[in-house]
Amino acid sequence: MPSIAETHAARPQDPLFICDFSPPKSALPQTLAHAAFIPADWLSVAYNPGKAPSANSAVTAHQIKTHARKDTVFTLAARDMNRLAIQSLLLGAALLGLQNVIIVKGDDFTPRERRTTKAVNDYTPTQLIRSIADMNRGIDFRGRPLDAPTQFCIGASIDLARALKPECALTRRKIEAGAQFFISQPAFTPEIPLRFLDAYAAQYGAPPTVPIFFGVQMMAQNGVSFAQVPQWVHHDLQRGRPPADIAVQTLTEFIAAGLWTIYLLPPILSGGKRDYAAAAQALQRIQAAHPRSPKSPPSE
Repeated sequence: MPSIAETHAARPQDPLFICDFSPPKSALPQTLAHAAFIPADWLSVAYNPGKAPSANSAVTAHQIKTHARKDTVFTLAARDMNRLAIQSLLLGAALLGLQNVIIVKGDDFTPRERRTTKAVNDYTPTQLIRSIADMNRGIDFRGRPLDAPTQFCIGASIDLARALKPECALTRRKIEAGAQFFISQPAFTPEIPLRFLDAYAAQYGAPPTVPIFFGVQMMAQNGVSFAQVPQWVHHDLQRGRPPADIAVQTLTEFIAAGLWTIYLLPPILSGGKRDYAAAAQALQRIQAAHPRSPKSPPSE
């Protein structure tokens, strides 16, 4: 199947969607049943959300790909493993047929959390991106040849809450290291992503050369958000407006602004549960309003 970068290159004017998916905190296969009904182009399996033990993101992505027949992405944090462990995991993921990976730093442990666990940080995210790019050239972290090169499509993250100039510079370094696509922290308006794109173009003379899937956070009443939630969203939720309605409004504004590649975060409920039904409904409605180009290859 084509990777994220290949799909975007073939369909540059089609809306494309990555949907966030939390791995289960158990070994029960039925916990992945929601995956089959989410009509995203890719399901992105998060890495230990909330810094809590959960199923390995690569193994979960493989299970979803195999049983739900969905294209997937798995997330990997530089925080928790040394170079040997990370590259061994990546080779196992390649053996399972996984192509798309997103590299993040991983949230720092609090002083209380460091009483029971500790970070490794053998790589920075940019160093890990470069290391995977080397694996794609058939070289391991020791500089020795692999039996065969990997074929990972390497993703990275952008934090839209940071100051623009240093975040643009970090994005540039990640692209130079080998990043082929990005996901961003969520926003509720296209102005924030557009401001980042304008700042990047002003800093480097041209927009980023790889696709950015800009985050859109779906909210539920008393839900968890990774971005500042506008008052109108709180007001609409209190009035009983469905989360899918609010998400469709935001997604429509993003697409109208020329932001065709979206990273959708389903509502996060109390205890970390996700409202995947609301995400599926929003995706179905926005895809019906913006059908694929006739020249686009069919989805696998």
